[in-house]
This record gives sequence, C-alpha cells and structure tokens, in this order.
Amino acid sequence: MTPTEPIRLTKLAKRAGCAAKHPPGFLLPLLGQLPPVTDPNVLVGSATADDAAVYRLSADTALVLTTDFFTPIVDDPRDFGRVAAANALSDVYAMGGRPLTALSVVGFPDTLPAAVLARILGGAAEVTAEAGVAIVGGHTIKSEEPIFGLAVVGTIHPDKVLSNAGARPGDALLLTKPIGLGIISTAAKNDRDERGAIAEAIGVMATLNRAAAEVLVRTEVHALTDVTGFGLLGHLRNMTAASGVTAEVWADRVPVLAAAREYVSAGIAPGGTRANRSFLADWVEYAAGVTEADQLLLCDAQTSGGLLAAVPGAAADQVVRALAAAGVTAAAVGRVTGAGDGRITVRPGPA
Repeated sequence: MTPTEPIRLTKLAKRAGCAAKHPPGFLLPLLGQLPPVTDPNVLVGSATADDAAVYRLSADTALVLTTDFFTPIVDDPRDFGRVAAANALSDVYAMGGRPLTALSVVGFPDTLPAAVLARILGGAAEVTAEAGVAIVGGHTIKSEEPIFGLAVVGTIHPDKVLSNAGARPGDALLLTKPIGLGIISTAAKNDRDERGAIAEAIGVMATLNRAAAEVLVRTEVHALTDVTGFGLLGHLRNMTAASGVTAEVWADRVPVLAAAREYVSAGIAPGGTRANRSFLADWVEYAAGVTEADQLLLCDAQTSGGLLAAVPGAAADQVVRALAAAGVTAAAVGRVTGAGDGRITVRPGPA
C-alpha cells in the first residue's frame, strides 16, 4: 500500500463482518459444555443461544448485556463504524430492551494511521447518538486485522423480556429487513460487485432496528431475535429449538436484495454462509423447488440484519401495517407449524 493508494479495509481482513464469526456447529456444542448458570437473577443466559443476557436488578428493572465486534465488512472507515454500531445495538432491541450506554471494543494494526480509527469511532458515534446511546469508554489492542464493535448495556422490565424461546404453534414469522447482505459484501470485497450493490447493503446494515423494536414491544410478540451471522434459518433454528416447536419458511416470501440473488447464482457466497448451510443440514428440510441459490440466501451470514418475530397468526397483517406506518418494511416469511424438536421445512411458498 503506497501513501497515495486509498485504504480498503476489507482487503486487510480474511473474513468480513458477521461472516467472521465461528459457525454454529462450533459454538453450540461449546456452549453445552459450560456449567449451568444458577443465579436466579439471570433471566436469560447462554442456554438458548439468545441475542443478549438479561440480569434482574429489582422487581421492575433488569439489565440487557451484549457485545458484538468483527473485522471490516466495508471499505470506508466511517461506514464500518456505523454498521458495527447498529449491529451491536440490535441485540438489545432483539430482547425488547432499550440500550443506554456502550463501550468500544477495538483491535487496530499499528500499520494504519490513527486517522482511520478516528473515522471508525466517529461513524459509530453517529449511530449511537441516533439511538440515544452514549459511548462512555472502551479498550484497544494491537491486532493484525482491524476489529471494531461495542459492548452495550440496556434496560428492560423483567416481565417484558422478549426472548427467542416463546414461539407458539400458529404464530406467523415476520422479518423486518431483506437478506443477502453477506453475499453482497463478499462480492464487493472480491471486486465482483458489478452492480455497485454495496451502497444499498450499507444503507440496510447501518439502519437501526430501533423503529421495528418500538412497534413490536407494543404488540403481542411471543419470541424475538435478530438475523446476523447464523443467517435467517440459523437464527430461526435457535428460536424453534429454544421454543420446542417446528416451523416452515416460504422462500418466495423472504425479501432478498436483488443483487444478492444474482451474485449467489454466480457462485458468490462467504464461507460463513456455506458453514451455516452445512450445520443446518440436520435441522432443515428443503422441499422440491427450493434451489441451491435459495438455500444459500436463507443461510447467508448477515451483518446488522433485521428482526425476526413470532407473532399470533391472526395479528400478523395488523403488525405488518403498524411496522409500515413506522417506516419499517416487514414481510411474513413463514409460520410455526407445531410442537417439536426445532426442525424447519423450507417450501417455495405457502402450502
């Protein structure tokens, strides 16, 4: 890299964004080896692979605790900070909570100028300010690749926690952002984004899930999660397994960024997406008519994806309209089919 050559952050990282996370096949068995949490004030821990931990402080106040960080998913430092901040805050929204404060988590190569880190931090501060959250400190280390994220603290009433473990038969599954973010960011990283779709993807990733969460907490929601590194089917599997139910997804109802469908058909997909599909082979059955491209899209490792909510089936249309009135485009992408072991069927459309 010469002094006049622009810095492309994605070229400094082997993996990008949430696709850099260890896949569920590595993490879930590891979590199963940890000693059980016995503190009765821990309302949500790691047992159900939920988005954040929840700790009760009093009868009417609980803390929501989460951390999320990764290597660059975009080239521009400001955009990297914006996307990473929105992604970290999403875990609190996915529990129905309100984020309050955050700490920066930074790994930064000493081969890059400090001005690059200043722009990353500045981008994050823009998004946290939009969320009404103060970044009050943090920690930095030297690292071979740039790493950035936040540790976030929020609050929630102990009786109003929206975990991933409450889905019920008959529920509709609503999704609030399109998928395909991992595929598009991989195309951009590898100089194959011929449609320039990364700009649209950044817009999606930097959008807070705040508006969607504010609508959902005012409605009847049985289970809630966000869609990030494990993909839509991976996070749905966590929901169905935690809830003791089965579900079906309708591939043609899932909103997909147009360029992502084109790129995945050309063989572009991050390693994390392929690892997700491999892990889910024991949990997901694909009906006739569901293509390999559909499967990869549904398993695509998202960064700062949308919220996935299980709501009463009869209320689904009303909730979609309420989200639309708040500026959030949501779609009913499937349903909870019955009690069971967490397995999912993917069909081209509703039966």
